[in-house]
Amino acid sequence: MPDHDFPGWHGTTILGVQKNGKVVIGGDGQVSLGQTVIKGSARKVRRLSPGGFDVVAGFAGSTADAFTLLERLETKLQATPGQLGRAAVELAKDWRTDKYLQKLEAMLIVSDGAALFVITGAGDVLEPEYGVAAIGSGGNYALAAARALIDTDLDAEAIVRKSMAIAAEICVYTNTHLTLETIPA
Repeated sequence: MPDHDFPGWHGTTILGVQKNGKVVIGGDGQVSLGQTVIKGSARKVRRLSPGGFDVVAGFAGSTADAFTLLERLETKLQATPGQLGRAAVELAKDWRTDKYLQKLEAMLIVSDGAALFVITGAGDVLEPEYGVAAIGSGGNYALAAARALIDTDLDAEAIVRKSMAIAAEICVYTNTHLTLETIPA
């Protein structure tokens, strides 16, 4: 089937919020193919523990591609224990230069509790402003909501829950079935 005929996998909203000594990354559970919801309870946020070093990662995009990237990130973390920033940069360099990895269509939000990064296939390792990062089809909605809530008395988990609910009300490719992972600083 030519690419222009394929309805395309859409969806997901992943949001990371860093506040008061912890990071919460949350993701919705919807997987859509065209206008059809294929699954409503996918788990797009995972905890990685290479060598006893905890990292939380959320992904948007192709699931198989994201799992490939998560495996590569784990390998980089094993080579540079406790250095998420360095591992993220090494992954982004490989992703940008390796002919196989260049074809992968996914994005990651990762955190070790101290840092929060967005990693893209364009070679970007972005540390967001205000301790808020979002990716996916509903990412901009969740990002705007979280930015509006970051200076309130709400903790990181409450901000993620409320922002994801707002994104799910606006983005048809996002639902309210959440997976949350928390990691302390």
